[in-house]
Amino acid sequence: MTASRQVGFAIVGCGMIAGVHANAIAASNGGRLVGVHSRSADRARSFAEKHRANVHTTDLAELLAHPEVDAVCVTTPSGAHLDAAVAAANASKHVVVEKPLEVTVARAASLIRACEDNGVRLAAIFQARFGPGARAVKQVVASGRLGRLTLCGAEVKWYRDQAYYDEGGWKGTVALDGGGALMNQAIHAVDLLQSLAGMPAAAKAMTATLAHERIEVEDTAVACLRFPHGVLGTIQASTAAYPGFARAVELCGEHGTVRLEDDRIACWRFHDEREEDADVRARLGTANQVASGASDPKQTRNAGHEAQIQDLIDAIYEDRPPRVDGREALKAVAIIEAIYTSARHGHEQEIELPWI
Repeated sequence: MTASRQVGFAIVGCGMIAGVHANAIAASNGGRLVGVHSRSADRARSFAEKHRANVHTTDLAELLAHPEVDAVCVTTPSGAHLDAAVAAANASKHVVVEKPLEVTVARAASLIRACEDNGVRLAAIFQARFGPGARAVKQVVASGRLGRLTLCGAEVKWYRDQAYYDEGGWKGTVALDGGGALMNQAIHAVDLLQSLAGMPAAAKAMTATLAHERIEVEDTAVACLRFPHGVLGTIQASTAAYPGFARAVELCGEHGTVRLEDDRIACWRFHDEREEDADVRARLGTANQVASGASDPKQTRNAGHEAQIQDLIDAIYEDRPPRVDGREALKAVAIIEAIYTSARHGHEQEIELPWI
C-alpha cells in the first residue's frame, strides 16, 4: 500500500455489527471497503451489494490474497476472532477486532503476538473512549482535579429478552460469547473504567443467571475491585434489568466527582469550581446525547467506530500504534476473566496480564 491510494478494508463476518464497520469505513477519510467474507454465500453477496464492496466470498484465503485489501475488520462471534485475525496478520494485513479482543486472556494474547510478529497494526474496538464526554473525563482525571481517587464504579444495567439469546446459535455460549452480561455488554464500561482509574489489582465477585433460559453464562454480575494505590471500585452488570438504563462510569475523589451516563456528563463537581465547569456541564450534559444499547443492541451508533477506523488509517500512514491497540484491549478481558474466576471459586482473585 502506498500513500497515493486509499486503505482497502475487508470485513470478515456479516452480522449486525459488520454494518457499523462498513458505514464507518464509508465515512472515513482515506478508507474504502474492498470485500467481505461470510460462511454464507448469500449473506456475503447481499452485504457486499448493500455496502458497495466489489468482492464477496466464503473463502477467507481468497479474500486475504486480494491485492487491494490492506486491513481486515474481524466482526465474527467473539470466540472466533482469533483464527480470522491470525490469518489476516499472517497475510500481512492490518487488523481491527470488535470487542472483546477474544474470550480468554490466552487467546487474546495469541492474537496480539500474531500481529506483532507479522509487523501489522492491531486496533481493538472500544468506541466508548472516543466520545467527547469520555475525553473530557480523561483530561480532568489526568489534571489531578479529583485529588486522590477513593471510589470508582461501572454500571451496565441493560435488558435483553430471551429471543436475543435464542437467535444466531452462539449468544450465551462459553465458547463463542465467552461470557454473558460482563463479557458481551459491560466490557465497554469495564474498559472505560480501567482507562480512567487505572488497572485494578484484584477482584472479588459473584455471578448468576436469573432471568434467562438455555444460556451457559451469567445475566447478572457484581464485583468489588481493589486497585494498587488503595482505590476501591465496583462493577455491576446485567442483561436482566428491565427496561434497561444508561451505562454509567463514575469516579469519586477527595476533591471532586465525575459521572458519565453513556457519554453524557451526569456529574461534574469539584471543590475548586472554575468558570469552564459550567460550560462543560452545558455542552456535555445534554440528555440523549448518544443512543444507548440499553434495551436494543441495534441502537449502536457509527460515530465511535468512525473515530476508530479513522484512527487506524492515520496510524498506518503515520507509522504509529492505534490509540486502542491489542495490549490495551487485553486489560478488559483480564479483568473480566479474573471476575469469573473469583465468582467460580469464591475468593479474591488477583488480576494479571500475561507476558506477551
